[in-house]
Amino acid sequence: MARIAGVDLPRDKRIVIGLTYIFGIGNTTAEKIIKETGVSPDVRVRDLAPEDEDKIRAAVDSYEVEGDLRREVSLNIKRLQEIGSYRGMRHRRGLPVRGQHTKNNARTRKGKKTSMAGRKK
Repeated sequence: MARIAGVDLPRDKRIVIGLTYIFGIGNTTAEKIIKETGVSPDVRVRDLAPEDEDKIRAAVDSYEVEGDLRREVSLNIKRLQEIGSYRGMRHRRGLPVRGQHTKNNARTRKGKKTSMAGRKK
């Protein structure tokens, strides 16, 4: 099992897909990394040669991924909350941040709806 940036990549997936399991690397970045290193995108993670693994590891190190990226995102959110911006208030209240309507939807962000006892008039 290949371990890159502290993440165990799934053995049976193609390397392009396996790289997306690292926080901060999506499809486009994974394809860019594969093109930089010259590794075939169709090779499975279990079939990677150790040299190819080292090349990919070196290429991933040039990106901000996993712990550092998570820390940066959380600090950005904390900064927005401290300065009292609209986005910071939405984060603090657990409401959608990017302008979505909340009258009917936004269940993922607002949480499960609970009924109130004795509400009937």
